Amino acid sequence: MIDFIGDIHGHADKLEALLVKLGYVKVNGAYSHPSRKVLFVGDYIDRGPKIRETLQIVRAMVENESAIALMGNHEYNALCFHFQETEGGHLRKHLIKNIIQHYETLKQFQNRQSEYEDYLEWFKTLPLYYETNNFRAVHACWDNNNIKYLRKTLVDDRLTDDLIYQSVKKGTELNIAIDETLKGKEMKMPAGLSFTDKDGTVRTEIRIKWWEDPSLMTYKSISVLPIDNLPQQPIRLSELKSSDYYTEHDKSVFFGHYWLKGKPFVYKKNICCLDYSVAKGGNLVAYSMNGESVLENKNFTYV
Repeated sequence: MIDFIGDIHGHADKLEALLVKLGYVKVNGAYSHPSRKVLFVGDYIDRGPKIRETLQIVRAMVENESAIALMGNHEYNALCFHFQETEGGHLRKHLIKNIIQHYETLKQFQNRQSEYEDYLEWFKTLPLYYETNNFRAVHACWDNNNIKYLRKTLVDDRLTDDLIYQSVKKGTELNIAIDETLKGKEMKMPAGLSFTDKDGTVRTEIRIKWWEDPSLMTYKSISVLPIDNLPQQPIRLSELKSSDYYTEHDKSVFFGHYWLKGKPFVYKKNICCLDYSVAKGGNLVAYSMNGESVLENKNFTYV
């Protein structure tokens, strides 16, 4: 009896409206339901107008045991943006694009440094994935090999300060596992092609559908987002780090991250993305699971 909720990005008003629509009631400062629980898939901060309020709602529910909250890439990025390198600078470089991504969060915590640092400490308590007998949940990508590695490397499925420092070392097993788990899998576009993403950044790599057999896919069909100039030609498997994919025999998996548009839909009977671009005028989406083995579109609720 779990209600999975997608990326919120500081849209506290929509979060409250969605919780009420799902039958949650606020008692003693925390929303709860007599028979259900929320699982948030990450990305509580950045972009939106009420980031502090969003964090207050989510944290109160977690502390009330009426919700489970996972880490998203924005929480991980915030930690790296804050952590200082021993030789100067920060683990996440203070480049213009990175500053812009975190700008709303930093602005809304202006003159509240200790409160912000308390939330950064709280971010470190968030697990990177969650699994039961019936389902799995993660922010961006459930790769069985990555999760197996993280289970033996993280502390109770969570990052420590030491692991955060290790995680930014490019190309290491930890770096790749965390990157793909929180940010998804990517592959290079064919030579000479690029696209401009939602933030105006020119990119030459696409986020791919990690739940599809890559040997059967074209560049256009494997991209999570529709990109006009991708060709309908088979992808080069040599461009992928691995040709493994999440099969139809795996447990139902819930995730966010991908900025989908339109009416929520189930990709496959066991594949459910919950991010429908609330921070770009889209909907905040929930999927209510009641133990079913085949996911159904009728179980979505959104505002």
